[in-house]
Amino acid sequence: MAVLVLEESQRRKWDGADDLLFYAEPRFVHHLDASFRQRLSELYAEQIPPGAVVLDLMSSWVSHLPESGRYERVIGHGLNEKELAANPRLDSYWLQNLNLNQEIPLPDGSVDACLIVAGWQYLQYPEAVASELLRITRPGGQVIVAFSNRMFFTKAPLIWTDSSDQEHLDYVAQVLVAQGWSQPSLISETTKAPGVLGLLGQSGDPFFAVISRNDQAAMS
Repeated sequence: MAVLVLEESQRRKWDGADDLLFYAEPRFVHHLDASFRQRLSELYAEQIPPGAVVLDLMSSWVSHLPESGRYERVIGHGLNEKELAANPRLDSYWLQNLNLNQEIPLPDGSVDACLIVAGWQYLQYPEAVASELLRITRPGGQVIVAFSNRMFFTKAPLIWTDSSDQEHLDYVAQVLVAQGWSQPSLISETTKAPGVLGLLGQSGDPFFAVISRNDQAAMS
């Protein structure tokens, strides 16, 4: 049973229509700039061990995993089949609206690393999702939640649209800890804009990440 953190009013979003309608058409574009994507791939290279079973939750046509990364299996999840089918890193995938059903169809302790990039901000029931992720993650495994300051505003719950970047980090950490994940590491970094703009000193998409581990076995 998930430990609730949000009030019901914080789960509301401006566009209450079925998320499947919003994501019905594939979007073969990058929602985050090249500097953010490079930093994310570097983080994955640092954190995810070779041979890991990886779950890319709320994925799309790209998983941002480093090209040199070799994993036992990469499992994808999302809302648009065309995007997932075009993702070369996925060994398998399934479609599911996590705002309607938070039960993840994977066995207990079957995953080493759970990844969510630019997706947490759309979860209306993050507590249940975080609880499920803990269930399917092996002892010592981890969850990595990464995001920037971009969003589809009408599809994000009020807890996200009404909060600052630092509050986003604290909120993700609070939900994870409430479900039994370890106290997370929080990353908040600026990036340099790609290309000429970066050379001129302009910033790229800010990079935020929350990393937590399943330490339940160590505590038992």
